[in-house]
Amino acid sequence: MRRLLLLPLLLILFMTTSFIHAQNALPVDVQEIRVTTARANVHTCPQLACETVASYAAGTPLFVLGSEDGDAVRDNTTWYRLRDSLTASEVYISAVLTASATFENWQLRPVYPATVSEAMKAVYQRGLSSGNDPDAFSKVGDCQNVTPYFLAPFADTSNYSLGVWSPLQGTIDHFDGSFDRVSAAVDNGYNVASVLSSRWRNKQICESGETPLECEERLNNPSIVIINMETWWQERPASEYEDYLSQIVEFWLDQGVVPIVGTKADNLEGDNGINQAVVRVADKYELPLWNFWLAAQQTTDHGVSDDGFHLTFARDFYDDPARLDSGWALRNLSALEAIDAVYRALNETGN
Repeated sequence: MRRLLLLPLLLILFMTTSFIHAQNALPVDVQEIRVTTARANVHTCPQLACETVASYAAGTPLFVLGSEDGDAVRDNTTWYRLRDSLTASEVYISAVLTASATFENWQLRPVYPATVSEAMKAVYQRGLSSGNDPDAFSKVGDCQNVTPYFLAPFADTSNYSLGVWSPLQGTIDHFDGSFDRVSAAVDNGYNVASVLSSRWRNKQICESGETPLECEERLNNPSIVIINMETWWQERPASEYEDYLSQIVEFWLDQGVVPIVGTKADNLEGDNGINQAVVRVADKYELPLWNFWLAAQQTTDHGVSDDGFHLTFARDFYDDPARLDSGWALRNLSALEAIDAVYRALNETGN
C-alpha cells in the first residue's frame, strides 16, 4: 500500500474554486429548463417525419437551446431544440408535450462530465508516477454494482452492442479486464460505511486488518475508481452518509486514484438527500460526477421497479432503442460514458 504525503493533495484541492463554480452553472447556451408532460418522441428536426432519436418518459428534464417553427401538433407549431443528455446531440420536441419546470441544481448536472478539474489531473499524474496502472479502473459499491450486472457485459462482445455509441469501444478495449473483474470493494451487503471497516473484508482474498478499500487498491492498483453507494439506513441523516463518502474519496485521492462519484435513480429516503450529498462531495473535492439520476429520468418509472429501489432490466444492446427504456441498460451505458469522458480528459495532449 502506497502512503503518499497529504500536503500536496491538500494544496491541489484548495488552490482554486473555479471548477466548482463551473459545475454549478448551466451551459451558457441553455435558455430554459422544461419537462415532458407525457411520453414523447424527440426527433432530428422539428417535423414528425424526421427520424426519432429517443422516447422520453413523462417527467424528463429538457435542456432547451431555442425554439423553431415546425409541424403543427394540436394546432401548435412551436418546437423546442434540446440537447440530449446521453448523446449530447441536438434534438427536437413539440412544445405541447412540455411544461415549464424547476429543478434543483444537482438534478441538472450532466450525465457525464465534459472535463475534469486541474486538481484531478494532478492527482492522476501523481498516481501514475507512483505506479498506478493506467489500464485499470476499480469499482466501489453495493448490490447494484456487482458482477455480472454492473459494467460486466462490456467484457464480452456477445453481451452488448453499442450502436451509435460505437466510439466508446476504444475505452472498453483500453480497460479490458476491469469490466467483469470482481472488486474487493463491492458486495451485496455493503453500504458506504462497510468498505471503511476491515470487519467487512473478503477474508478469502484480503489480508488481516485490511479494509475492503485497501484490499481492492492492493489487488488492482487502479488509476480511476467509480464509486456508487446507494443503500443507506433510512433513519440516519444524509450528513452521516456524506461523511463516510468523503472518507472513501480521501482514501483514493491519497493513493493518487481519481474517483468518479455517482448519483442513484431511487429516492427511498424521500428527500433526495443522498444524491445531494454525493454532489456536495463531488464539488468539495473537485471530482468528476456521473449523474445517473438524470439519465434514468427518460425511462418509464425513471428506471426503478415497483419496489422503488431495484432497476428495471434489459440487456445492453443499444442498437435496439427499446433497451434504453431500462434502468440497467442506461446505468451501464451512462457509467461507460463517464469512464470514457474522464479517461479521455485526463489524457488529453498537453494536460
